[in-house]
Amino acid sequence: MLAAPLAAAPKPPAKAPAMVAKPAPAKPKPGLDLNIMKTQVILDHLGFSPGVIDGKAGAGLKRAIAGFQKANGVVATGEIDQRTGAALDKFNATQPVRELTLTDADLAGQFVGPIPKKEDEQAKLPSLGYSNPLEMLAERYHTTNAVLIALNSPDTPVAPGARIKVPNVVTGGRAYPANLPDGYKQTLAGLNVDSSQPQADHIVVSKGDKTLSVYDAQDKLLAQFPVTTGSSHDPLPIGTWKIQAFDYNPKFHFNPKLFWDAKPGEKSAMLPPGPNGPVGVIWMDLNKPHYGIHGTPMPENIGRTASHGCVRMTNWDAARLSLMVKAGTPAIFQP
Repeated sequence: MLAAPLAAAPKPPAKAPAMVAKPAPAKPKPGLDLNIMKTQVILDHLGFSPGVIDGKAGAGLKRAIAGFQKANGVVATGEIDQRTGAALDKFNATQPVRELTLTDADLAGQFVGPIPKKEDEQAKLPSLGYSNPLEMLAERYHTTNAVLIALNSPDTPVAPGARIKVPNVVTGGRAYPANLPDGYKQTLAGLNVDSSQPQADHIVVSKGDKTLSVYDAQDKLLAQFPVTTGSSHDPLPIGTWKIQAFDYNPKFHFNPKLFWDAKPGEKSAMLPPGPNGPVGVIWMDLNKPHYGIHGTPMPENIGRTASHGCVRMTNWDAARLSLMVKAGTPAIFQP
């Protein structure tokens, strides 16, 4: 039943919603491999994000393996050779999947139903929150609705007391910096972002590799994330910039004059905050007007589609990065 209600209702439904809403979406693609998922889960915990955890081999996993190899002095092939396997074996006790019992707290939230495509309609919503509890759970466990359905069943209820299987990305550290807004601390916890993160001296965004790498002052690679970096219309601005400010759970000012693909007649609109907003849960502003590093409402598209020149990440990776950097951190953008 991973089909949650399309919107929060004032009265509880007579029957617990399931993982698949009606009409049912396309069935998840076959090929979910728990051995691959285990590798993805381990790399996610270590800070070498494969992006969406889906139990499938692909470009995101290959980049994550290459990043792990670089950090461990192994030739970065993106393939698990003997030395890489030995390094990963240290974490072999990690299981790919965790089973948990849903509680009222797990399912609490303001669910807004399907997100309208037009910005002027989005601006009318109280927030650009999750469409339903299933979508919220998918982001919490760094995956997608389809993967949760594949791990469970379309008939698995999304309700307090239900037991479900999720990718094992659960973290426990919640000692977030005191100066962060309380709402953002809740966002971090809701995305399973641990409060214990290495601190960056500088970051490097590679257009060619589609990665954002975090380094310390000795140029040691600390973490790596998949990213989307611009397009032919709005290319990544190559050069050295600085992160200058943070906007947590940001609103978004849609200005059609800044978007080459804006349709005739579209008007400016102030969109409410939320994980389904155009920049997700965090905007890290750069000292180049209109450019930043931010989250996305569509994590499955990271590294596969274009952006409007900014650096786009999954919400959970962008939130994690926000704990590693500070105002003044250099951001080096490379071809």
